[in-house]
Amino acid sequence: MSVAGHKETLSFQTEVSQLLHLMVHALYSNKEIFLRELISNGADACDKLRFESLADDALMEGDGDLSIEVDFDPEARTVTVRDNGIGMSREEVIDNIGTIAKSGTKEFLSRLTGDQARDARLIGQFGVGFYSAFIVAERVELTTRRAGMGPEHGVRWISDGTGEYSIETVEAPRRGTEIVLQLKADEDEFLDGHRLRHIIARYSDHVPLPIRMRAMNEKGEPGEERETVNRASALWARPRSEISDDEYRAFYKHVAHDFEDPLAWTHNRVEGRQEYNTLLYIPKRAPFDLWDRDRRHGIKLYVRRVFIMDDAEQLMPGYLRFVRGVVDSNDLPLNISREILQNNRLIDGMRAGSVKKVLGLLEEMAKDRPEDYQAFWSAFGQVMKEGPAEDYANREQIAGLLRFASTHTGEAAQHVSFADYVSRMKEGQKAIYYITADSHAAAAHSPHLEVFRKHGVEVLLLSDRVDEWLVTHLTEFDGKPLKSVAKGALDLGDLETEEEKQAAKAAEDESNDVIERLKSALGEKVEDVRVSHRLTNSPACIVLSEHDMALYMQQLLRQAGQNLPGTRPVLEINPGHALIQKLRDVPEEHVSEWAEILFNQALLAEGAQLEDPAGFVRRLNSLILSRL
Repeated sequence: MSVAGHKETLSFQTEVSQLLHLMVHALYSNKEIFLRELISNGADACDKLRFESLADDALMEGDGDLSIEVDFDPEARTVTVRDNGIGMSREEVIDNIGTIAKSGTKEFLSRLTGDQARDARLIGQFGVGFYSAFIVAERVELTTRRAGMGPEHGVRWISDGTGEYSIETVEAPRRGTEIVLQLKADEDEFLDGHRLRHIIARYSDHVPLPIRMRAMNEKGEPGEERETVNRASALWARPRSEISDDEYRAFYKHVAHDFEDPLAWTHNRVEGRQEYNTLLYIPKRAPFDLWDRDRRHGIKLYVRRVFIMDDAEQLMPGYLRFVRGVVDSNDLPLNISREILQNNRLIDGMRAGSVKKVLGLLEEMAKDRPEDYQAFWSAFGQVMKEGPAEDYANREQIAGLLRFASTHTGEAAQHVSFADYVSRMKEGQKAIYYITADSHAAAAHSPHLEVFRKHGVEVLLLSDRVDEWLVTHLTEFDGKPLKSVAKGALDLGDLETEEEKQAAKAAEDESNDVIERLKSALGEKVEDVRVSHRLTNSPACIVLSEHDMALYMQQLLRQAGQNLPGTRPVLEINPGHALIQKLRDVPEEHVSEWAEILFNQALLAEGAQLEDPAGFVRRLNSLILSRL
């Protein structure tokens, strides 16, 4: 087949069509970002070529001067952005432009609201900057050839962004990618060389590759000679005193492909046994794929300002996977691979140092900018709760950054720290009390809290799915143990008066007959039946052993296919409750029904699923009818 003969017209993936429409209509007030996005993509392509050429120098094809060029033609009404980076093959063009080759696309689209400002933020989180070209262009033509392939393997992609695109094989003597934008009728501002230079200076001055435009002659027209219009220096390698906040924000948008400013950043140079620079950012909002198992990490690794790899997961632990930025080492070899990164002492040192800087930045934010920290926690709090299990060395520091809901505030918002809790502990209180549940409402209304409310003791309300995992790895804070109010025997110690202890002992002695009846009726369903020190209003509750997993979590794991051993809980009763007192007089033939109802009610209050819900309803109806 001839080079020019391999041409076809294809339809965009449905999600791409929706995204194109959104790009055009949601970002109309910030049109100039199209140039930033195309330049960023070109810089990434050059970085990738530089990295791949370390293993295969032939990919450079004798041209190692990597750069990005920007041209404009007022007569043809076009703006052109080209790079001599890695380029794309035909398959890569279809995969990267015709479809959205990322998981989570449906979730992304499901979160679109029609609110243009909010949806624009989602676009930035999704990282699909190429499509921003259609904000100003009525037609986009992309010509590309992958490095290492012959000129006959060039590819031309053309679309007006409405639903279809054409793709054909063309002759392409030069590697890399050229994008020609045919501007819309009302976009003349981008046919001005001064305007384009201003945009590049504002958004892309930090790109560590030369961005070149044709030099202007005496008549103000572009000539044949090209000049570099950006600083073309690695921002992270410059002294902090020489970098403005606007430059830091612009670099974040480049490195993170985000449309919003970052929430905070930390820029550091380390010297001594190791030499490296870090520039790390905390985003303002969580990306839509934060919980995706195939998620991308946000750290770029450089060696002596030479790009090595994207998504260097070895440089940041999973619980900090939202961090974006750059780590540049002076000590690593240029040909380092992902496999070598996994067992490298230098990498371990840079990772430990970077983690400390991020945690320090978060501590500073929590202390000096609590509103910003609350915004951070709302976005990334559940991820941070993975920290104590994953990063034992920094467990105490991470614990200080955690936030929870609490009975002290009564709100679902998580803004109570362990330090806040400790400062409010009652005299004689030895433990930090908490409860885990499937929802905030279930935690806040749990019968286990009754005695704590009576004594005015604060309890942390943990309702995130990760919380049960958290408390198995974080057992104390500031020397004070964490104690679940729903597990194990409850000993309030000095919080109870001597009179209360004596009254509880008397209630136990008077309830032996009821306890024996319940034990006999429930049999192997329970480990034990005993008088409760937790309850003041409810008739009964379920109590697990210290090391048992919460019932709602056991249920979730079983639904996910996990084979868990059965749990035999303890049933605690409130001898002062009318139902328990009534049980003393229930005929023997009805004790079993009463016992089952009490037990099932207690299970439901814990968020458990009944083995025989129909039987529970039948017994309850029968009991109600017998009393009518």
